[in-house]
Amino acid sequence: MNLNQTQPPSLHNQRTGEDGPMEKIMTAKELSQFLKLSESTIYKLASNGGIPGFKIGDSWRFDLDEIQKMIRESKKHGLRLRSPLEGREEKREKKLPG
Repeated sequence: MNLNQTQPPSLHNQRTGEDGPMEKIMTAKELSQFLKLSESTIYKLASNGGIPGFKIGDSWRFDLDEIQKMIRESKKHGLRLRSPLEGREEKREKKLPG
């Protein structure tokens, strides 16, 4: 199996620690490519708690294992991951005089 085909580009050369491979930490850009979402959507989801992530200084980072766990759980429970932009069109339509 070619790792470059199944994982984001930065994950094929992860360092290993004494206990095995270190966590697969990704940037917002890498995660956006992996999830096929815009980078701005990743930032919005992270900011409002829609996806697990953490900040180092001003930069967001994401643990791929946590993201994949969140996806598995949402599939298992039939939950739908919600975009932070969802529902904006409905709010705009209600404000328009009719």
